[in-house]
Amino acid sequence: MRRGKPCRKDTLSFRQVLPRTLVGVLVENDAPLAPLTTLRLGGPARRLVTAHTDDEVIAAVREADAAGEPLLVLGGGSNLVIGDAGFPGTVLRIATEGFVLDGTALEVAAGETWSEVVHRTVLDHDLAGIEFLAGIPGSAGATPVQNVGAYGQEVAQSITEVVAYDRAADEVVTLSNAECAFSYRHSRFKAEPDRYVVLRVRFRLEDNGGLSTPIRYAETARQLGVEQGERVAVAAAWNTVLLLRAGKGMVLDPADHDTWSAGSFFTNPVLTAAQYESFRTRPGTENAPAYPAPEGCTKTSAAWLIDRAGFGKGYGSGPATLSTKHTLALTNRGSATAEDLLVLAREIRDGVREAFGVELVNEPVMVGVAL
Repeated sequence: MRRGKPCRKDTLSFRQVLPRTLVGVLVENDAPLAPLTTLRLGGPARRLVTAHTDDEVIAAVREADAAGEPLLVLGGGSNLVIGDAGFPGTVLRIATEGFVLDGTALEVAAGETWSEVVHRTVLDHDLAGIEFLAGIPGSAGATPVQNVGAYGQEVAQSITEVVAYDRAADEVVTLSNAECAFSYRHSRFKAEPDRYVVLRVRFRLEDNGGLSTPIRYAETARQLGVEQGERVAVAAAWNTVLLLRAGKGMVLDPADHDTWSAGSFFTNPVLTAAQYESFRTRPGTENAPAYPAPEGCTKTSAAWLIDRAGFGKGYGSGPATLSTKHTLALTNRGSATAEDLLVLAREIRDGVREAFGVELVNEPVMVGVAL
């Protein structure tokens, strides 16, 4: 993992002012977790703590750490597969609120709903920088962990700082963009999942007179009737992405089981030069999508691989199937267990490996289970 310079302490980092006990915080025992995830599956938490302030978040983490108890931090539950046995420790649900905009500088609390953050920056303030990330479920605090991205944009392009509680140092720290070590669907927070708890995220947005950032994604450009690299009204870009995502079952709708998913279940494979050459020797790969990636690598499409390996939209006959709208989403049709979902995921992973020699990697975080 690439490390930046030592991150600096935040203004709340003095240990004598950090809370050490939970006072007046909602604590539930044997609490169902499935309703708190977009997949709507998984067993209960031994203990569920819901925190509404940064102080409550820190107190809950410190209490669990002091007791040597397993801790799972939960935001919007949109990138998570929880095992059927549940979680044998404390689940900390971050429900903090805060949206502070100063010109183009934005600070949001980790518990804010991400889709609402994007909505407000675009429709209320005409600002660009995260408009192509519309409709993505989950919390704002989760976005730097996964370096959330879509339609040619990712949060690493606009995040300036992340304020987090450092469990190892027992202090609140501020990490610069470089110190976050962002890469494709990865970050310092993902590399050290048991160290940092994100409290706030800071962005630098763009005031382009109501115009979007340049359109990088071909599908978006086609839908808008413009060329890649052009700009459009930022609200038009936002609305177009919402329509595209909805057409793929990627905008949450309780009545639509195609949205009972964790979004894209597999990341797009990034192949080394040798891996890509081997891949291209496989029959039927002549027209496979290929995009330049860092260090001489090539990124290809997980959705293309899944489809060409024989797993089309709606594949599966059990309570867990591929989405009828998008081959990258594994869905709960209403009564699936975590094991049902993983059986399907393993079948798809193994089928792609056999057909193309490419190993698919799950994007959601696995809790108590493994692919």
